[in-house]
Amino acid sequence: MASRLNPYITFGGDARQAMEFYKDVFGGTLVLNTYGEYGQQDTPMADKVMHGMLESPGGLTLMGADTPTDDHRPGNNIAVSLSGDDDTELRGYWEKLSEGASVTVPLEKQMWGDVFGMCTDRFGITWMVNIAGEAG
Repeated sequence: MASRLNPYITFGGDARQAMEFYKDVFGGTLVLNTYGEYGQQDTPMADKVMHGMLESPGGLTLMGADTPTDDHRPGNNIAVSLSGDDDTELRGYWEKLSEGASVTVPLEKQMWGDVFGMCTDRFGITWMVNIAGEAG
């Protein structure tokens, strides 16, 4: 799989409704995973979207999630997501993007099995890098 560059929108609690709306607009396949599916069953976030991905028949991909913090304001709710399975390529991007950046999540294996990291670069842009784990 080639590496992909996608917009990633964070929402203040209505990610499910927004992503379903975008599915109506663009068509395609929508996959939504909740925080409860990943070990947070007994929290207020249990039914909220931890990660959503819409892939349209025309090749558009849009990702989104409910933010687990109160820091949700228009203007700071977009990030850029780099994803794929080319470990060397994606780690190279991460090294360059995270240099001089504020690293929010170090690039390391996560509970869903992929290697993931998130940083805000020196220009204030949030980047998420996800390297797909080996297929089991």
